[in-house]
Amino acid sequence: MATYKKRGGRPKNKAERKSQIEENSTTAEVFNTLDEGASRTEAWVEKNQKYILIFVGAVAICVLGYLGYQQFIQEPKESEAMNEMFQAQQYFEQALTSTTKDSLYNLSLNGGEGKYGFLDIIDNYGGTKAGNLANYYAGMAYMNIGEYQNAIDRLDDFKSKDAMLGPLAKGAIGDAFVQLGQEGDALAYYEKAVSLSDNEVSAPRFLLKAGITAMNLGKTEEALKHFKKITDDYSGSPEADKAQLYVGQTEAMNK
Repeated sequence: MATYKKRGGRPKNKAERKSQIEENSTTAEVFNTLDEGASRTEAWVEKNQKYILIFVGAVAICVLGYLGYQQFIQEPKESEAMNEMFQAQQYFEQALTSTTKDSLYNLSLNGGEGKYGFLDIIDNYGGTKAGNLANYYAGMAYMNIGEYQNAIDRLDDFKSKDAMLGPLAKGAIGDAFVQLGQEGDALAYYEKAVSLSDNEVSAPRFLLKAGITAMNLGKTEEALKHFKKITDDYSGSPEADKAQLYVGQTEAMNK
């Protein structure tokens, strides 16, 4: 049977008395070390209390300042920007179905009836969600009136994690580069659009454009990769039949 040494009893012999003295000495040393550490910490806090309070106060001011900015400045600015952009959006939507497209797209860009256009929104409400969205609208408006470099500039400033708008913006930049005869740049943006796409709508669309552009650049292996991705991963898409034809062409070119 295991036996246990009972602590706190009187030592029975010289060896036990010596052991108890050493144990008490070690315990005392540990507590002394802890006391010294605590004393040093207290001394450091006392010495640097002023700086600690300044730091804590600065953090509190920053947090309160940020919350105040969001509530009293940023949120009202966001709301105002969206209201201001309403008329420009109306012009843009009318242009999509109108026979006088150019004039309506220009109104959407520059404003009309005393209301801001997308360019005014960008200038006056930078840093807001509306200002960012105005970059997308302005880029698409420029695309439709044939001002391709302006379209690239505006669309490149548009930032979005949206599963549709992000790829559409990058793909439109690719289209603009094609119009400018810069197919190498176009291919890079089509591939960026594909990397942001994972759906049956935009992914096969920009894969097909990337494949055709790669073919035009003589990059047949790269083109074949894009076409095969459509036939393998998006076989139900409208682009799949065209991609199958291009697969045959590129395979023949690679032989």
